[in-house]
Amino acid sequence: MTDFKSLVEADKGQPARTIQILDVNIFEAWLKDQPENIRSIVRGYRFVANPESYLLLPCIGTKEISDKTEQGDFTLVAGVIDHKKLDPWALAKLGGRLPEGKYRLADTSARDALFGWMIPQHEFDQYKELPDRQGPSVLLVKDEISQVEEAVRQAEATALVRDMVNTPAADMGPDKLEEISQKLAEQHGGELIITRGDALEKGFPMIHGVGKAAMRQHAPRLIEIKWGKENHPKIAIVGKGVTFDTGGLSMKSPAGMLIMKKDMGGAAHAIALAKLIMEAKLPVQLHLLVPAVENSVDGTALRPGDILDSRKGLTVEVTNTDAEGRLVLGDALTLAGEEEPELIIDFATLTGAARVALGPDLPAMFCTDDDMAEGLLTAGETQDDPLWRMPLWKRYDYMLNSSIADCINSAAGSFGGCMTAALFLKKFAPDNVPWAHFDTYAWRPASKPGRPKGGEALGLRASWTYLKERYGS
Repeated sequence: MTDFKSLVEADKGQPARTIQILDVNIFEAWLKDQPENIRSIVRGYRFVANPESYLLLPCIGTKEISDKTEQGDFTLVAGVIDHKKLDPWALAKLGGRLPEGKYRLADTSARDALFGWMIPQHEFDQYKELPDRQGPSVLLVKDEISQVEEAVRQAEATALVRDMVNTPAADMGPDKLEEISQKLAEQHGGELIITRGDALEKGFPMIHGVGKAAMRQHAPRLIEIKWGKENHPKIAIVGKGVTFDTGGLSMKSPAGMLIMKKDMGGAAHAIALAKLIMEAKLPVQLHLLVPAVENSVDGTALRPGDILDSRKGLTVEVTNTDAEGRLVLGDALTLAGEEEPELIIDFATLTGAARVALGPDLPAMFCTDDDMAEGLLTAGETQDDPLWRMPLWKRYDYMLNSSIADCINSAAGSFGGCMTAALFLKKFAPDNVPWAHFDTYAWRPASKPGRPKGGEALGLRASWTYLKERYGS
């Protein structure tokens, strides 16, 4: 894991390169004040301070700035949306590309942009030696130093999600999710509870039904961590841990299966959120639940038409074995509700329908409580980790009707797929507990500054910020 703490230092006047932050509204005024040679360079490169653009220049500025700049070096001008208030991704293009060395911002606070400086310097290198790897780019900060610890926590949690999702299923099976959870529990004094293999059949029949085809090599399990003081409010975090999804007997196409190592992305989000909660010592009583399975195929595989019992007591007719995530989540949500928490949040790479509706960057959020939903949406806006609330439209419940069981697991046709999936989960979430469900992609199909192609945390920082503001002291 990248040493994120080393990427930001207290500014004590040590030599460093200067970064001048500009936006399009002040660019012309800034340019007018520069020497002619600098104006010529800027015009020659057609730099106009558009967001995510930057330009290296010969050292410029006052003598005071020059004395604190490495001799014979450069200064830098960077374009952002708003030079007065940087957003979390404002420095992302710089943090991942600038030469090794120390930098300071001129006349701008880095408070809200520290995360975006750090996270681009993390790379997934478990299976490939990355060429031309350079040393760290270190940002010097003054008043913002108090915010470094929080930025480090968010960067570490985001990197954890990315690395877990990027790791192939051969190395990120249910056993690995258990190992990661065990280390987390040991580190923070949590209680680890594992229900594994055929022991699931009685208490968690839907988790067992989905995972039994991989029993010999990748036994299914329910992973739980309990942490926190008994006098603190209870919260439950649930994450879908399908470590590889073939689709079962309703098998996916080769193209559809290509990135199905990411189907444990919900578990990665839940584990990372639990890590944030425990590291910050948030005054809550945490219950983490990760149903970890591989949706595989053998002679014992779940069949279309089979009927499963559930921990809730409802019977479920399986109309599509590729709609397995909602089955394992159903049993986990039921157990979470039995503990009578104040709220439940679940993360799942649940439906392609959510991606059709909202694209890859915007998680669909379903929530049974308006105040909770508004708090999560606001947190997503402040962290530039956006969410979009979708309706739990009760009139679509009929799409889950079965003539021989209490419900089916997957509605026929292509209408409202993410909503009917959420309505299925709602059957297993407690009626009297606020519940939020994130249908997140956990993947980035194309790179952006600080956000490489591959595994991604979407909704993690929003949910953490909401919990921190709700329960933080």
